[in-house]
Amino acid sequence: QVQLVESGGGLVEPGGSLRLSCNASGLTFGGYDMGWYRQAPAKGREVVATIRSAGGSATYADTVKGRFTIITDNDKNQLHLQMNSLKPEDTAMYYCRAVHALSRRSYWGQGTQVYVSS
Repeated sequence: QVQLVESGGGLVEPGGSLRLSCNASGLTFGGYDMGWYRQAPAKGREVVATIRSAGGSATYADTVKGRFTIITDNDKNQLHLQMNSLKPEDTAMYYCRAVHALSRRSYWGQGTQVYVSS
């Protein structure tokens, strides 16, 4: 059974940094495309960053390019999102997602809340 558990959210001032983590169980990272998504109040869920299976390239939303970095730790089955230079508009619930590379079956975590405010 695939399970994704996010952590690391919280309240941070504009310009600050946070590192989100996603602990994955029941899957092997190399067989999944991984990603971070977010949903702000009254808005739809949007992609933040994704990375292809087996160490493929990463892609980022234009709004976070140069500020966020998606990181995989295959040994620990962990996915991270390093977020720097945070802005109030980054405030959202952040979700981890795993998509099986062949079947495209998708799994989501429960989310971790990020607040950026002074």
